[in-house]
Amino acid sequence: MTLRIDPVQGRIRFSGELRSEHLDQVKAEIERCASPVVLDLEELDLVDIEAIQFLNECEAKGISVQQCSPFIRTWMSRDRKPTAARPHKRKKGRAGLEGEQGEDE
Repeated sequence: MTLRIDPVQGRIRFSGELRSEHLDQVKAEIERCASPVVLDLEELDLVDIEAIQFLNECEAKGISVQQCSPFIRTWMSRDRKPTAARPHKRKKGRAGLEGEQGEDE
């Protein structure tokens, strides 16, 4: 399936799949719209990581992203979190209990 773009009075409705190869076309459509622009993702079925990053960039610029499916919204949220904030995997071995010296000390 491909991407269908339906612009209507500042709202751009997407249907189908939003992939990296569509982003230039989407950016051009956003530029043609009068502000404020709303991206309507109600009928969007599939996205790739570049599309998720693009949607996050849009929100950061004040472009409203609406009617997202829960999996897209969750993915967007996870992608926004800085890498340093993600939990680190523990090294195998003894758990560091209070009062005990670990391998790194």
